[in-house]
Amino acid sequence: MKKLTMIMLVAVLSMAAVFASGAKESTATVSTDGSTSMEAVILSLAEQYMNDNPGVNITYNPTGSGTGITAALEGRCDIGLSSRALKDSEVSSGLTQTIVALDGICIIVNKDNPVADLSIEQIAGLFDGTVKNWSEVGGADAPVVAIGREAGSGTRDGFESITGTEDVCVYSQELTSTGAVITAVSQNPGAIGYASLASNLDSVKPLTVEGVSASEETVKSGEYKIQRPFVFATLTDTPLSDAAQAFFDYAVSADAASIIAGAGAVPVAE
Repeated sequence: MKKLTMIMLVAVLSMAAVFASGAKESTATVSTDGSTSMEAVILSLAEQYMNDNPGVNITYNPTGSGTGITAALEGRCDIGLSSRALKDSEVSSGLTQTIVALDGICIIVNKDNPVADLSIEQIAGLFDGTVKNWSEVGGADAPVVAIGREAGSGTRDGFESITGTEDVCVYSQELTSTGAVITAVSQNPGAIGYASLASNLDSVKPLTVEGVSASEETVKSGEYKIQRPFVFATLTDTPLSDAAQAFFDYAVSADAASIIAGAGAVPVAE
């Protein structure tokens, strides 16, 4: 009797171990790190994917493009998120870029600002200090307050490279997230800033650029000139885990296009 009881106890413990092992194996984590401009896109993709795949947990660390690229290169995350194209030096260091979507960089002002449209040249002047008063571009008699992102931001890199203002912008504030720029512009009547089309811009006024507003259609067609890619950065010579590869494949597939569009970005897969 004692022998039978012992056999039954061992069997129960063995089954419990199997179930515990199976539960552990069914849970996988995919880590993403980087661009704050990609927040709406990556969170929307992650939410849908986790709903469809309950055994997967996708994390997002909003540190900025530069930090996300470094995290991917150092193996501290599965997928680095960059709201700019990778530089040649980053690719040669061992990273591969995959464009997931396109994004318009909106030029935003306070809702009380009467200016509605600017040329690329005027935008550059407002940020590099050449244009110091809004009256010079058809606005009120008020000083210009240029607000931008911190060094290493993909949004800043994209904006400055397109407008030709690298290293010459005169910022009143350099903030560490897209949301912070939007909030600062919304609270200052003389402010001008830039933010992702994929962001919530309800509290500010997006301007048209040379008569073209930022939208999915104008970004995709190239009519809206201030745009950049949303990029997944991964190690070139190190395969992703099965879970990370599966999420990666989903994010760049046509199945994810409607999710990306719903998050305010422009999908590249059709």
